[in-house]
Amino acid sequence: MSEVTESRPWLILERLVETGDPERLAFYLEGLPPAEAARALAHLERGTCRRLVTLLDPDRAAELLEELPAAQAVGLIEELPAAAAASIVEALPGQEQGDVLGPLPDEDAEAILEAMSPEAASSARRIASYEPDTAGGLMETEALSFRDDCRVQDVLDDLRANAERYADFAVQYAYVVDASSRLDGVLPLRDLLLAAPDRPIRELMIASPRSVQLDDGLEELASFFEETSFLGVPVVDDDGVMAGIVRRSDLAQALGDRERSDHLKTVGIVGGEELRSLPTWLRARRRLGWLSVNVVLNVVAASVIAAHQDTLAAVIALAVFLPIISDMSGCSGTQAVAVTMRELSLGIVRPADLFHVLGKELTVGLVNGTALGSLLAFVAWAWKGNPWLGLVVGVALAFNTMVAVAIGGTVPLLLKRLGRDPALASGPILTTCTDTCGFLAVLGLASVLLPRLTG
Repeated sequence: MSEVTESRPWLILERLVETGDPERLAFYLEGLPPAEAARALAHLERGTCRRLVTLLDPDRAAELLEELPAAQAVGLIEELPAAAAASIVEALPGQEQGDVLGPLPDEDAEAILEAMSPEAASSARRIASYEPDTAGGLMETEALSFRDDCRVQDVLDDLRANAERYADFAVQYAYVVDASSRLDGVLPLRDLLLAAPDRPIRELMIASPRSVQLDDGLEELASFFEETSFLGVPVVDDDGVMAGIVRRSDLAQALGDRERSDHLKTVGIVGGEELRSLPTWLRARRRLGWLSVNVVLNVVAASVIAAHQDTLAAVIALAVFLPIISDMSGCSGTQAVAVTMRELSLGIVRPADLFHVLGKELTVGLVNGTALGSLLAFVAWAWKGNPWLGLVVGVALAFNTMVAVAIGGTVPLLLKRLGRDPALASGPILTTCTDTCGFLAVLGLASVLLPRLTG
């Protein structure tokens, strides 16, 4: 195998797909690290990807999908016929089923569910119905649970008989439930192994364990794990029936995914995660909506300059300071947005706290605006020897810094109250307002003081 081919695993995959040998294909994929597998599939044509997945048996295809980024896995499933997709989805763990089916268009998801067995479809529907950023959306439905009337020997026999099925379970604890599947207790496996065979497990369990509700969000889950050292927590419904477990590692991944998603939205990647393996028209459409709005908003800011072009022509030095004031104010506003977004995610602030946030940000804006404005005023004075020029740009920067932090701190709260995504719209709104106010402050003040600036 040549060095070029080794560095481009997609070339090998293309050749293996052409041969139609599923065993060699599966063997090669097993030797690829997850990141390399994702990279290789991203380079393949969509038709080749579709054939590759259908060549693999459903279990191996499901393992491959588990290794891929969520957007890439969803894209692959979306390309497959419903029957082929259904067999792969059935082989996925419960949590992964929800991750794959949830983002699909309703008609595609329904077609896949109809092709699944009734029992598997019912379970998948339930899992996919939970919001992704809740305990129900994050939980693993595969958990060890035993009736409270079992003996130690009964549990040990079950573990041995189903060792292969339990191999992928998160086996730190076993859970004890009553006849109605309501959570009764947690059974430490160490205590189980050391106990007498005929001892009832209810005598070994930790009764009334802590649990979370299906609709608990990431903030509630994060608070729970911050207060405890548990590796996982049982999830129950309103009746106390155990539905699954959320692992600490799954929560950490979900928090990281949300942070990355929020960042993508602030730069205009709309509709979730974007990968270059997605269809070009879809990627272009997602970006174009945000960019089109920005064109309109930037025209508004540019109109302020157009209305004061005579002032700008008379004092051309102002053109040097306009981008400085715009950029510095934008940086201050972005800091305020970041703090509000973080406090929203932690549950520290809510839309009702808008005036509290506004007061806090204006205080910081006054301090930082005065400091930055004074510095820029000194630079302008030293450069042109005109203290009035320094006064204009210094006051404008100080004022615009206060405007920027006020907008950056409160707009996410307003959008949240209106049911909009704060991460998506805070960027363009902030940029337009700070540019418009900054240009207006500089050019408006310069127009008033024009004789002193040109004298």
